[in-house]
Amino acid sequence: MSSRGGSPTIVDVAREAGVSIKTVSRVLNHEPGVHESTRDQVLKVVEALRYRPKQSARSLAGGRSFLIGLLYYDPSAIFVGSVQQGATLRCRELGYHLVVESLHNDAPDLRQQIDRMVLALRPDGMILTPPLCDNPEVLAALRESGTPCVLMSPERDLRGVPSVRMDDVHAAEEITNLLLSLGHQRIAFIKGPPDQSASGLRYQGFVNALRAHGLEPDPELIQPGAFTFESGRDAAHQLLSRRQRPTAVFASNDDMALGVLAAAQRLGLAVPNELSVAGFDDSPTAALVWPPLTTVRQPVAEMARTAVEMLVSVQRPDMASASDEADLHKVLPHELVVRDSTRAR
Repeated sequence: MSSRGGSPTIVDVAREAGVSIKTVSRVLNHEPGVHESTRDQVLKVVEALRYRPKQSARSLAGGRSFLIGLLYYDPSAIFVGSVQQGATLRCRELGYHLVVESLHNDAPDLRQQIDRMVLALRPDGMILTPPLCDNPEVLAALRESGTPCVLMSPERDLRGVPSVRMDDVHAAEEITNLLLSLGHQRIAFIKGPPDQSASGLRYQGFVNALRAHGLEPDPELIQPGAFTFESGRDAAHQLLSRRQRPTAVFASNDDMALGVLAAAQRLGLAVPNELSVAGFDDSPTAALVWPPLTTVRQPVAEMARTAVEMLVSVQRPDMASASDEADLHKVLPHELVVRDSTRAR
């Protein structure tokens, strides 16, 4: 508690931590030259006292830290790499620095981790990738700290919260329609993890396309996955070991589609002569494997660049209230990329 009976001040933090006011300021400003144990002690006191630097203190330096945070928890290194690349380059062009943090979506102290991160970095905004962008604890922590955020590929748009996405449902419909146009009807689908919003959206697109052609998804041809190579390989072994194999497999990301290619090779099935395979994302490896992978080009780097621009354009906690709601939610175009892993039956 403050010695004056009001909100805790930087003086209270310094006294409780046993350090100088200047040291507390350096910790909160994320400046170098502070011993790690001292930094930890200051942050513990800040958290215990629930000290929040006044906005006026930030205005002394123009009100900006020129730091943007990127929070992720995703099993696909390719997706995360593309997000980092796009965000880093745009930050550099605009005179900002990107701070990347990996957080476990189910961590018991997730709220505390975010509070400490915000206090230490004082970022001008945060980019949230799936599934963190759909986590109510994450959103509440940033809202209470007054930290603007942009959601990348959320499950649904939230009023007043900026977001950028592609149309996963329509893209999955396009891939499925391609396979149907090639004469495939026994089309298998490998889902992504249930905590990723894209998993459900891509499956919905798959189902929509089948039903538009008078078909229903066959439960025996639907397999769970985790957006990893291993999960795609394991799912493909289950599907391709059946007596009535599918003639095509649509894996809902490229990592899993590569696993399907590996499983087909191990089982002696020629792609695309005996099995067509399609993925989703157009990762760098999609064009390098043999046969090159039919997929959807997801504009991941472009979405990350757009998220940075949305954060930089307005540096106020009330940024959404000053914007037209329609302008807060951007949908970037995707592209169907047809390569040699698919062919007509």
